[in-house]
Amino acid sequence: MRHAAYIFDAYGTLFDIHAAVRRHAAEIGPDGLLLSEIWRAKQLEYSWVRTLMGAHADFWQLTEQALDYAFRKVPSVDPAMRAKLLDAYWHLDCYPEVPAVLRALKDNGARLAILSNGSPEMLDAAVRSAALDMILDEVFSVESVRRFKPDQSVYDLVASNWRLYPDAVSFQSSNRWDIAGAAKFGFRTVWINRNSQPDEYSDHPPHLILPSLEGLLTHG
Repeated sequence: MRHAAYIFDAYGTLFDIHAAVRRHAAEIGPDGLLLSEIWRAKQLEYSWVRTLMGAHADFWQLTEQALDYAFRKVPSVDPAMRAKLLDAYWHLDCYPEVPAVLRALKDNGARLAILSNGSPEMLDAAVRSAALDMILDEVFSVESVRRFKPDQSVYDLVASNWRLYPDAVSFQSSNRWDIAGAAKFGFRTVWINRNSQPDEYSDHPPHLILPSLEGLLTHG
């Protein structure tokens, strides 16, 4: 293997963040995608603002608050869907290539872990639901430092706990801002650009851009 460890962001990289809304699309109606996009945007915004303020709340609380805001922003969606959507978020679908890619990396001797803003409870549920618990070596949650990515203390969780130099770690994320933070820390970074988004943060570029995780098996 080219790297001792492969570390993955969870939401948007391994797990489909829009799966919860899609699962109930018929009940939600035509504005489901809009609701889902606002939900995700606010979830992330709240994490950044709370880290900047030094007023931590766990990611599940932010997920609930973000959904409540999304309902107010998209009044065509019945707020009575709240419980169903929150329940679905605990069991998000993983992207189709994820199990096979992770198994192949593991079989080739790499150590594998998640590094995520998610709370330990959220991540445990998602990992078990996707049957990844027998493949991953560890799941790192920001709750141990009580700050959210891209704070540099989050990336240091991997380097410190696994006693690795940053350049021995390949870090994969679908979030360009996350890639920028990891690159600044010194990880080798792979941006999983699933939706062909334009590049940004040009002073902290990724080492590699791939449309899915499958490319790790040939370029990783």
